[in-house]
Amino acid sequence: MSTKTASVALDGQHMRFEGRTGSGHAVVLDGSEGDSGARPVELLPLALAGCTAMDVISILRKKRQEVTRYEVRTSGTQRDEAPFVFTRIDVVHDVVGPDLDVEAVRRAIELSATRYCAVGSTLATGVTEIHHSYVVTDPAGGRRSGEVVVLGPGGEVRTIDPVEVG
Repeated sequence: MSTKTASVALDGQHMRFEGRTGSGHAVVLDGSEGDSGARPVELLPLALAGCTAMDVISILRKKRQEVTRYEVRTSGTQRDEAPFVFTRIDVVHDVVGPDLDVEAVRRAIELSATRYCAVGSTLATGVTEIHHSYVVTDPAGGRRSGEVVVLGPGGEVRTIDPVEVG
């Protein structure tokens, strides 16, 4: 198993955050008021598009398909009430190249969707557990921490009794 990490830090006032991936890349996140970065929920369809695009182009190159232009567009429908979960995400692969084998394109997309794309698999399965906890530090350096809630799999919610550590 491997672990992927990410963090966000408040960048001034309002809702602007600087996100940092475990590989050291920065992403600016913001709400609609500041509008200086992507909304966090926009990153889910973006991550899906990027994940499947990397799989598909890799497979097509291995199959010696000449691709001169490739774009993946995603469109997600969210529920109108909280939590505003995605109920559907459409993924369109727009592939351009001379003498492309349509069956090779179709198979590359199928392999990405069913075997390789971790983002799509995670979104589709509903098996992910998400553990929410906290660390509160006061100005004198005192720290308190505890776990709050566990979500998933399949929409299950487990509230943790308020037991603090430290």
